[in-house]
Amino acid sequence: AGKQVAIVTPTTLLCRQHFKNFQRRFMGLPFKIDQLSRLVKAQDSSETLQRISKGTTDIIIGTHALLSERIKFSDLGLVIIDEEQHFGVNHKERLKKLKSSLHVLTLTATPIPRTLQLALSGARELSIISSPPADRYAIRTYVSQFDALTVKDALMREYFRGGQSFFVVPRISDIDFILDFLKENLSELKLCVVHGKMKPRALDDAMSAFYDREFDILVATSIIESGLDIPSVNTLIVYRAEMFGLAQLYQIRGRIGRSTTRAYAYLLTDEKKTLTIQAEKRLQALSNIHSLGAGFALASQDLDIRGAGNLLGDEQSGQIREVGYELYQQMLEEAVKRIRDGGTSNTNLYDDAWSPEINLNVTVLIPKYYVPDINVRLELYRRLSKAGSITEIEDFAKELFDRFGKLPNEVNMLINVMKIKKKCFDAGIVKFDAGPRGVVIKFFRDRFSNPQRLIDYIFSQKDSVKVQGTKLTIKRNWESVKDRILGSYSIASELARHASK
Repeated sequence: AGKQVAIVTPTTLLCRQHFKNFQRRFMGLPFKIDQLSRLVKAQDSSETLQRISKGTTDIIIGTHALLSERIKFSDLGLVIIDEEQHFGVNHKERLKKLKSSLHVLTLTATPIPRTLQLALSGARELSIISSPPADRYAIRTYVSQFDALTVKDALMREYFRGGQSFFVVPRISDIDFILDFLKENLSELKLCVVHGKMKPRALDDAMSAFYDREFDILVATSIIESGLDIPSVNTLIVYRAEMFGLAQLYQIRGRIGRSTTRAYAYLLTDEKKTLTIQAEKRLQALSNIHSLGAGFALASQDLDIRGAGNLLGDEQSGQIREVGYELYQQMLEEAVKRIRDGGTSNTNLYDDAWSPEINLNVTVLIPKYYVPDINVRLELYRRLSKAGSITEIEDFAKELFDRFGKLPNEVNMLINVMKIKKKCFDAGIVKFDAGPRGVVIKFFRDRFSNPQRLIDYIFSQKDSVKVQGTKLTIKRNWESVKDRILGSYSIASELARHASK
């Protein structure tokens, strides 16, 4: 359409890779392609800036340098942000301000919670590529303490099958220790080093030599994390893996297994230090994800764990504490719908969308020992929450028994609470608090659908029912938890029956 395209990448190495790929793919076509990063000489950069402003450059590929105020585009039409999780909100907002009618495409295997939330809420369009390339194998992942024998065997196996390896460290200061270790134990293999503090020419030369298979092992920091595509590399060693984030480890692991050869990743922890609970969960989550293209599922877990952040501010994760997540979601849906309707929609989604709050002082959950896989547990919770009748809830319980065995006490309690919740919904009860001595009930909008039937019910209970303001207190004497569950269900069912008449 005659517009310019800007492709923004987080690292110089990825910028260089994209530039070479684009040159190869557009060979013979009338497109001028330029790159802008610290790997480009100052004189070349100056000439590139002039071509961008004049409009002779059609596709410009660059790092954060493209976000600079000094760059003046002639007619920018599309911005593509690769590895979007590496860019802050301010960077993305700067791109939007370049032009009001700008199209933006963001690419990532592990979107940050804020971006995923924007997509799931309808504020952005979402497209998922879930099918892996043909003949692609899932990466085998192992988590263990650092062991010299394991490392040596892994690297030598890769060498003997004609491949190359990555050895990733968390800090530049760790490189010397790893180099000494490798030279002592694997003297026959050729080593190469890259990190962010290297001079551009040295970095470029090192990567080119590794691409050309002049070296067997590339010792690097997380600079190789983003998008590098070297099909000959199919073994990854991550030293002190506990120091990396979950999405970061997933991205680093994604640098291998990019061909038809089986790839192996070894996440090694420091044998001298005890792992924190969070670090252990991160490593366990990654080792449990074997399927190809699981980044979206991983990001969804990240959204559940860390929260969606602030869609109108710059927090990229975190909970919405002021209004509560559920209400926030409903308000957001209403706002998006109103904007899409051209500001004419007066729908209040949260007026009619309500859910009873049940408190029986009992433990209700699906325990980890009963259903170990977190994805399966989340899916079971979601399905149970959408069960529309008592029959569906009972069928769900039967399915649990068939799939996972005898129901633990906590799951039985969960099933019972969901049955009571369904009856409360039918009765219009928004809050149901039960204890050993009875129950306190509050109706939705302080109204009961059949007031006369409610009055008859109150009089039929004699002194055991009291009306206190907008709440109904029903006295009981339940000696056990079982009695409380059965009694609560009986009360909710009776009120539901009166509400329907």
